[in-house]
Amino acid sequence: MKRYSIAALCLLCVGALFAQQEGSDPSRIGIDTAQQNLKEISIDKFEHDSYWHGVISPDDGFINARLFEGSPAGKEPVPEEADLNIDDSHVLGVRVDFLHRGNISFSLYPRRPIPIEGITKTVSVWAVGRNYNHTLKILVQDFFGRHFELEMGKLNFQGWKRLTVAIPPQPLIGKAGIIQRDYHYNNQLGIKVLGFKVECDPAETSGTYYLYLDDLRATTDLFAENNRDPDDMADAW
Repeated sequence: MKRYSIAALCLLCVGALFAQQEGSDPSRIGIDTAQQNLKEISIDKFEHDSYWHGVISPDDGFINARLFEGSPAGKEPVPEEADLNIDDSHVLGVRVDFLHRGNISFSLYPRRPIPIEGITKTVSVWAVGRNYNHTLKILVQDFFGRHFELEMGKLNFQGWKRLTVAIPPQPLIGKAGIIQRDYHYNNQLGIKVLGFKVECDPAETSGTYYLYLDDLRATTDLFAENNRDPDDMADAW
């Protein structure tokens, strides 16, 4: 008898839940998906001489960064830029001369942080790693000015390869993690690219190392950017 009572109670609960869903506002269904406008955008094509510079501890080695003509085979332009004839004929070359073996890292920085419009989902860059077991990381700054390092992958491959990293989603509660927007300020959102960091394998920090980068891109949600209130005030004073 108790089994029949429990079964009847379960059917009653399912029916009530179904009735509640049927009576909910249809405009709220799938609102998270509807409020996204994902696009791939170009952040930097590495076409400006002296825009990027390398940094390494003088105790560990010497570093030089400059532009070279070249491009990854098979790289497709951003759809919105396909017919604009934008110059994309150079790559960034980096040469590091190590002074000793050890836990060594070096970094690449632009002249100023590079903002990414919208809410960034992924960031990618083409790289030539020369099949070394070093690790490439991207340095970003969030809404509150905090700095983070995100691993893009190992450089242990031959030729060009596109490395991509996903930006961790913002938590619904609290301020932990990478924050890209604050509900108080809808006119300020997104992250900034501060540069790159290469953490070297201690066993392969001898002689000279070459690294090449090209076409820094992001997949970003531009819904908030395209739906801002034109009459809103700017809190930049």
